[in-house]
Amino acid sequence: MAARSVGGGRVRFNVGGQAFETTTTTLANAGRDSMLGALLDSSWNAPQAPGPGEPATAATTKEYFIDRNPACFAVLLDLLRTGSLHVPPHLPEKLLYREALYYGLLDHVRAARWGAFDGDRLRLASSVPGRAPGDGTAIRAAPDGGCCVAHGGAVHVYNWMLDERRPVSLDHSQVNDVAYLDAGTLLIAARERLGKCDGGMAAFSAVSGDLRHRFRVAHGSEPKSFTAGALAFDAQGAPRIFASCKGRLNEYGVGVWDAATGEQADFFYEPPGVALGDADRLQWLDATGALMVATLFPKTDTCSIGLLDFRAKGVAWAWSDAGTAASLEDKRVLHAIAMDDERSVCVINQYDDLGFLDLRSAPGSGGVRWSSRSKLMNRKATGEESCYPKLATHGGQLFSSMNDSVSVFSGPDHVLTSTLRRSYGGAICDFSIGGDRLFALHNEENVFDVWETPPPPII
Repeated sequence: MAARSVGGGRVRFNVGGQAFETTTTTLANAGRDSMLGALLDSSWNAPQAPGPGEPATAATTKEYFIDRNPACFAVLLDLLRTGSLHVPPHLPEKLLYREALYYGLLDHVRAARWGAFDGDRLRLASSVPGRAPGDGTAIRAAPDGGCCVAHGGAVHVYNWMLDERRPVSLDHSQVNDVAYLDAGTLLIAARERLGKCDGGMAAFSAVSGDLRHRFRVAHGSEPKSFTAGALAFDAQGAPRIFASCKGRLNEYGVGVWDAATGEQADFFYEPPGVALGDADRLQWLDATGALMVATLFPKTDTCSIGLLDFRAKGVAWAWSDAGTAASLEDKRVLHAIAMDDERSVCVINQYDDLGFLDLRSAPGSGGVRWSSRSKLMNRKATGEESCYPKLATHGGQLFSSMNDSVSVFSGPDHVLTSTLRRSYGGAICDFSIGGDRLFALHNEENVFDVWETPPPPII
């Protein structure tokens, strides 16, 4: 039976000894999933009986005592009244976030804290020092605005408040890729565990770091050890997980698992001339219903990009730089990403060129269209260690890292419109966009930056 709401009226709070009074209409803005919104639900709170001499229909004022921080409660109550977040200078933001989490209002704070994601309006919000020695492998944005950073055999996890949770540590195994299955689950791809058939991919809790499931590959009825490389996820229909896989006996290909059960659903064996087990990047294309597989330089001398159609059990489209890159060393493809409209793939080389491949062309017939208008800001300092560039798309914009900056391209011609850079940290080895934030991992100082879009001004 659906829960009924308590009738209208005023509500009084005593929070840490300070009195507050508001209306049930304001509390309703908190939502039924919040603690304050639950106060209006008759399943939790019986209507207060009228006092002596009061008519039975009188609207009574309810009062609750909450032993929490009153200054934070005042900010959160004002947020529910106005929809705007105003934090006094003396109030630490992390204290406010902690209290918002207690009341179930963290989503409200996040919505007020950020504006709609826009690469041209991003501002540096925070820089977080690393927790592990050595170079970082990858940084991944979580759906809820947190992130994780892979260092060697460990993955360090941060919540939305950028507090570090318990890290995930692999025993003597190198992390090759990491992805969020959802806000609470991490997928980690790593080298096989020698001497065992456990395989190289597992799901862990993003909160506790505990192992939840180990994914296996079986050829016939026998499970096999394998090294997992790049990861991808299809959230449409029956959700699936993809990983590039290398076995010990030339069992190369792309493995497919059911995301709900964790059981192997398929395995696409590597056809002649297409490097699938060594793939650096996988990307599921929703509209096309295919998986983009990119094997890039320097892992292999010949770069190749293909679209796998699992329904037809074949390669629907493919491109390779074989025969051309040897004489054009500056055209080596280092990263690739399918654009949002899924009509083209953007590639980047180790200098400052962006190129585009037309997915509508016949397989093998199209070449790279190098764009003269999409120029990166290459500011490599003398003696600075460089990192291979990376690409990402979000909201119709294209993003690319190059040395110590991230460039933003906008419009149908992908014109450079802004550059994100800070004064120290060295080259950017990886970046990721998610939860309305951009995270950039620097190589030299072992630090990652958090970029956010400020909310629009109040008029």
